[in-house]
Amino acid sequence: MTLEVAAPLAGRVLALDDVPDPVFAGRFVGPGLAVDPDRAEGADVTAVAPVSGTVAKAHPHAFIVTTESGPAVLVHLGLDTVGLAGKGFDVHVREGDAVAAGDPVVTWNPAGIEEGGLSPVVPVIVLEGDEESLGLTSPGTHLAAGDVLLTCR
Repeated sequence: MTLEVAAPLAGRVLALDDVPDPVFAGRFVGPGLAVDPDRAEGADVTAVAPVSGTVAKAHPHAFIVTTESGPAVLVHLGLDTVGLAGKGFDVHVREGDAVAAGDPVVTWNPAGIEEGGLSPVVPVIVLEGDEESLGLTSPGTHLAAGDVLLTCR
């Protein structure tokens, strides 16, 4: 069975090697890709669930959705954003909530994050995943929210 992991927001695909954070680039959390989010006119953006499942963690800056038949997927909204202590993030779910792929999870402002001196890049990580089992979208590809970002076999 193949699990499709959707882009949680619109933007340009980045390889983890190009994420300016050694934890994600070094795959210490797991394999995956990242999305450099669109920042048109500084508008708020709502990150959506990349897979259907249960919200295992719901922090303002990051969330994890555990799938019924496969791995958990981490979405980290920007780099070093934990230090914002939730400022600028509006969380729409709670831990334990069931979500369908595409359901709204967190609204935030990538342009505002960048203006504050932080990177708005969004790593999407398959926790406890095996990089060889992933089918990755080519870096540089522009995706809409909900488009397939990667597959996991």
